[in-house]
Amino acid sequence: MLSTGQNNFTKLPVVTKNVLDVSEIDDTNQYKLQDNVSVICFLGNDVDKNKTGLLNLNEKIYKEFIDNKKFQIVAIFPKGKEVEAQKLKNQLGAFTDMKNWRFLAASNVDIERFYKSFSIDELLNADLSSSKAYLIDKGLSLRGRVGVEAEESVFGYNMNSVAELKDKLKDDIKVLYYEYYAAFKERNENKADRKI
Repeated sequence: MLSTGQNNFTKLPVVTKNVLDVSEIDDTNQYKLQDNVSVICFLGNDVDKNKTGLLNLNEKIYKEFIDNKKFQIVAIFPKGKEVEAQKLKNQLGAFTDMKNWRFLAASNVDIERFYKSFSIDELLNADLSSSKAYLIDKGLSLRGRVGVEAEESVFGYNMNSVAELKDKLKDDIKVLYYEYYAAFKERNENKADRKI
């Protein structure tokens, strides 16, 4: 998949363009998706319900990409659950450098508004949680696997499946970073050609 030939790799399909930026729902003005490669997860009212999924995400994805530029994981939860979220953050942080983890409290209405901007058929659970993690690129597009080449369309990645995180999400993030690398390389080659 990550062939060395110029433009000889499969780009990761765009599922939805113009996803709402979390800066629109972040009262603290600390977080944004624009210009970042972001994995989004929804913790819901029962923050501990997705604890196993978050631990999987931390081990299989976060630790793999922690040193990549502009990589972050954003865990969104309803306001009022800050204490539970902090406890979960502390548990993750016991063995992890948490510099690229973001825990964002938002109103129920804003969480639903943000998720709705993904424009996918699956709904959030009634408690505003999801067992899936979602991949948003630097330009605010939801990415995934769509179309003929995908054995099945994937708009979100099951956090409870180590295999899915390892075999799909990890690969898809690598493809996304390769896209940025290839575009950067092409821009530099074009600049060099103009100078000649």
